[in-house]
Amino acid sequence: MLNQYLKSNGIKEHVINLAEEAEKQIVDVFKELDNIKMYNQLKVLDAMQKEKLSDAHFTFSTGYGYGDIGRDVIDKIYSRIFNTEDALVRPHIVSGTHAISLALQGVLRPGDTLMSITGTPYDTLLKVIGIKGEGYGSLKEFGINYKQVDLDDNYKINIDEVLNQIKNDNSIKMVSMQRSTGYGWRPSLSIEDIEKAIKSIKSSRPDIICFVDNCYGEFLETKEPTDSGADLVAGSLIKNIGGGIAPTGGYIVGKKDLIELISYRLTAPGLGKDCGSTFGVVRQMLQGLFLAPHITIEALKGAVFCSKIMELAGFEVSPKFNDRRSDIIQAIKFNDEKLLIDFCKGIQKGSPVDSFVECEPWDMPGYSDPVIMAAGAFIQGSSIELSADAPIRPPYIAYVQGGLTYEHSKIGIMRALSQII
Repeated sequence: MLNQYLKSNGIKEHVINLAEEAEKQIVDVFKELDNIKMYNQLKVLDAMQKEKLSDAHFTFSTGYGYGDIGRDVIDKIYSRIFNTEDALVRPHIVSGTHAISLALQGVLRPGDTLMSITGTPYDTLLKVIGIKGEGYGSLKEFGINYKQVDLDDNYKINIDEVLNQIKNDNSIKMVSMQRSTGYGWRPSLSIEDIEKAIKSIKSSRPDIICFVDNCYGEFLETKEPTDSGADLVAGSLIKNIGGGIAPTGGYIVGKKDLIELISYRLTAPGLGKDCGSTFGVVRQMLQGLFLAPHITIEALKGAVFCSKIMELAGFEVSPKFNDRRSDIIQAIKFNDEKLLIDFCKGIQKGSPVDSFVECEPWDMPGYSDPVIMAAGAFIQGSSIELSADAPIRPPYIAYVQGGLTYEHSKIGIMRALSQII
């Protein structure tokens, strides 16, 4: 009955057979992921219990938001989960790019140098830094310099070159690391990779601020970057850590003095964390956080399935189904523009929202190339819900992420593969 129902929903018999074969080969990977899920669920539960979370915290503040106990308890819970001195978790942070931008602009000053040690940052950060675009208020326009150290041939941080740079340039105040692949074709940056880099940097220059873009990476391992020495970490609530329930928002966690500086950038000098209403979304933000360890692993299982079935179908994938992962993104190389676009359209057709819509490439703000985004999500732009996006440029790689349930990820990917096979 199930196979007949799948066929009636546009999924081809050959794809059903590939899915059955894929699932036979990924069982052991799923068992390991369930252990990570259990560990992180306990971590979140423990933080909420120790901060004595109560329904009294599910407040609806307005105006200045003074005395918003819900806002304050979210910060404390995040600080516990990430093992940091402080946190800034707000619905006013509209995206991961916004959270990262706040962290950079809040801490860096004219004459300072920011150095990326994982190569070129994600597309939307290029105008923030000033690599592209003028007149937007980039770091470059405010006299903040930028350097970059590319990954080595094995896609690892080039520690020797990083140490050489920081030794010979005292203006380098912050090094940044992007945990996720972004629109690249490389493994995600593991916590082990991050820890090794930070230890080496701090042993040479203890004053340097180590910043990690944690988007797509929360709850993928039993440790977070701040457990491995990162001074600042930022991410989005409409990715892993919002659990598909947080309607908007972002977070920054880290050293108390740095969070204070960033809070002044979010609001105004002198105001900082003491104001900012939460519009009644405290409950959703916390409920999403509570569900996040489970939802994240559901999405990761979907990525593992996607990797295996697309490989069986003859496509090049990164990472492989049994590779160690540190983000939820699955990359598929099509080497063909039409195949790429049709695959993304198939993901859209498998969505619960706007399944009837034909997604098309467009000039999306912040991106260098036209981008196609399949995202039939309950929360607009939510990357923890099943979605696929791609810049329209060779070698035509689709980036699939999310899925609130493994079952939906599986159905959506089978639908997309049936679209092109």
